[in-house]
Parts: sequence; C-alpha cells; structure tokens
Amino acid sequence: MAEKESVARLDSTYMKHYDAQMQRDARKKKRLIRRIMLFSLIVVIFTGSMTFYHFQQRSLHAEKVEEYQQLQGEMDQLKLEEKNLKEEIELLNNEEYVLQIARSNYFFSKDNEIIFKMPNDDPSY
Repeated sequence: MAEKESVARLDSTYMKHYDAQMQRDARKKKRLIRRIMLFSLIVVIFTGSMTFYHFQQRSLHAEKVEEYQQLQGEMDQLKLEEKNLKEEIELLNNEEYVLQIARSNYFFSKDNEIIFKMPNDDPSY
C-alpha cells in the first residue's frame, strides 16, 4: 500500500524567505481581489444609476411629448377660432350685414315694414 510519506521541513533561511514570499503573494492576491470587487461594485452602482436616470428621462420625455401634442391641438383649435372671429369682424364691418342681423334678431325695421318672426328660425349669426 502506498503510504503518504511525511517530509521533514528544513529550518533554513531559504525556507523562511520562501514562506515570507508566499505570505506576501497571498496578501497581494487578497488585495487584488478586494480592489476588483470594489471596482466592480462602483461600476455596478454607476451603471444602475445611469440606467435609472435613462428611464426617468424617457418617462419625462414621454410626458413632454404628450403635453406638446395636447397644446398643439389646443393651438389648432384656437387658430380656427381666431379665423372665425376675423371673418365675423369682417362681416360686422359690412353695414348691410349688421342691418340684416338687427332686422332678424332685434326686430329693427325700415319705415313702413312689418317683421314676422317664425318660431323655428335660427339666428343668422
């Protein structure tokens, strides 16, 4: 049977330097692993914060786009209303149109004229 042989350790300065070198190498390796872990943690935190910031900016952009579209719709509606009001101003500057409104809605009549208002007539303006 193969028995494990025990080897006696020599107590020499070479072995002391070798043991010291092995301990230094072990400490260097341990420090390297700690530095790599710290760097990895910093990278993970940085990446996570940038990802969070990116998604926050995307949601803010989506809100702004929606608000812009809503305001664009309101602006189109107001432009249409402005156009209608300008047309009405032009019509109100026409004396015949004003007299026609006065005759139909306020019973303003010419001399010797009788105005009959029908119940289903809508105002002309």
